[in-house]
Amino acid sequence: MIERIKVKKSILFDDLELNFDKNLIIFTGSSGSGKSVIMNTLLSGFGYKEPLSEVVECLVNDRLSLDEYGLEDEEENIFRLVSSKSNRYFINGSQVSKKNILNISKNFINYLNLREFREFENENLLLLLDLMAEKDDKSYKKVLSEFEKEYKKYKSILKELEKIEIQEQKVVEFKEFALYEIQKIEAINPKIGEYEELMDLKKLLSKKEKIEEAIEKASLIFELQSNVVEALGLIEKDSTFFSEAINTLQIELESAKDELHDLDELDIESLLDRLEDLSSLKSRYGSIEEALEYLGEKQEELKRYENIEFEKEELIKKKELCLKKVQKLAYQMSKNRQKSMEFLNKEIKEYCKKLFLEDIVFSLKEIEFNSFGVDEVGVNLAKTTLNKVSSGELNRIRLAFLSVSSKYRQSGGVLILDEIDANLSGKESMSVAQVLKELSKKYQIFAISHQPQLSSFGEEHFLVYKKDDNTFVKKLSKDERVEELSRMISGESISEEARRFAKKMLEK
Repeated sequence: MIERIKVKKSILFDDLELNFDKNLIIFTGSSGSGKSVIMNTLLSGFGYKEPLSEVVECLVNDRLSLDEYGLEDEEENIFRLVSSKSNRYFINGSQVSKKNILNISKNFINYLNLREFREFENENLLLLLDLMAEKDDKSYKKVLSEFEKEYKKYKSILKELEKIEIQEQKVVEFKEFALYEIQKIEAINPKIGEYEELMDLKKLLSKKEKIEEAIEKASLIFELQSNVVEALGLIEKDSTFFSEAINTLQIELESAKDELHDLDELDIESLLDRLEDLSSLKSRYGSIEEALEYLGEKQEELKRYENIEFEKEELIKKKELCLKKVQKLAYQMSKNRQKSMEFLNKEIKEYCKKLFLEDIVFSLKEIEFNSFGVDEVGVNLAKTTLNKVSSGELNRIRLAFLSVSSKYRQSGGVLILDEIDANLSGKESMSVAQVLKELSKKYQIFAISHQPQLSSFGEEHFLVYKKDDNTFVKKLSKDERVEELSRMISGESISEEARRFAKKMLEK
């Protein structure tokens, strides 16, 4: 419930404060007095309209489940709009985006805008049928929950299938590339440490002639071996160390000769080719170890590509199984909704009669299944369509629908109506007033009216008027209401007969 609105620096007045403690609140006044501006100002505080004031503050006496928006939910929540160079919105002192303030507001404020038909959108109509079905069959809520769970599962499988199909389109190209990479590395068949060994051989080959020449020169020492031993004996020194050194030297030189002899049998071209192959792997992958690691990854990747068909087949099986479950639940929902449709048409017919409307008939047709099932609700009027009816008739149609749906939806919330009884006859206006009075047991209703019928039913009556080019808003007492109703009945020149009639209307 909206308890208070404060406005500063409006296009009509500097300061305005209105307090509300009833459920059916009526604004009246002469044409051009500013009633619509006040209603638009109220709506702007909740994000529905562009601001016409610098500051709009609304006090809402309700818990609004603000925690999902990261806000503190109070027993009394203050909505505040500050408009200067830009529009800024606040709830309980915390700044909120316009998108979020509108989303929050739509949870408890229903604004009947002639340019929108949100209540007749398929989603909202199906929601009403589901609420009616739940009231009739307590187990139906479980069916809805199961459908929602299975539908999410079904969509998840579809998403996985879509990924696989995208991969499948590229798999040939990827598979060929993976095979090419694998074959390239496997053809070289590198071994860890092999590159270093071959480089050592290459270095040895480059020094082969020098080594052979050096060995030949060094071998001359063996011809002088006996001379050295003789000299050591003459000076009375043990020649054992020399003999051992000569033997070791001879072994090492012979070994070196054998290695050089092996090099003669080496295919130098093959060695250089092998080094070139290994170098290309090092250049591409960083090292032989990394090339072998990459080979392993590609081999695993190739296995995945080869398994993609199997994965797809398994997902298709899951999809078909899940689809059967979802469709079964959807048709079960449709059956319950069809039953609810009979009650909806029966109840809407009663309100059509009350509101002097031709019958409205809702129908259910099967469509391709989606997140709401397999149903689409049609709204059938006798002679025309919703978007072609007059504003007065459309308002009564919406009022009839709102009255039926309010029986099944949670109580509470705010209805904001702009001239809902415009262009109506006296009996039509009275029917609208009676239905709104009934609705006000569940909703707080703000309405602009030019008709005495609805105005007389108001629990709080505000007059909007101009004086000396200034706009004022006044809450009327009982006697003041008689005068305002009399003006609405007979015009600016009020007759006693109009006053008597106004008093009777208020007494009723």
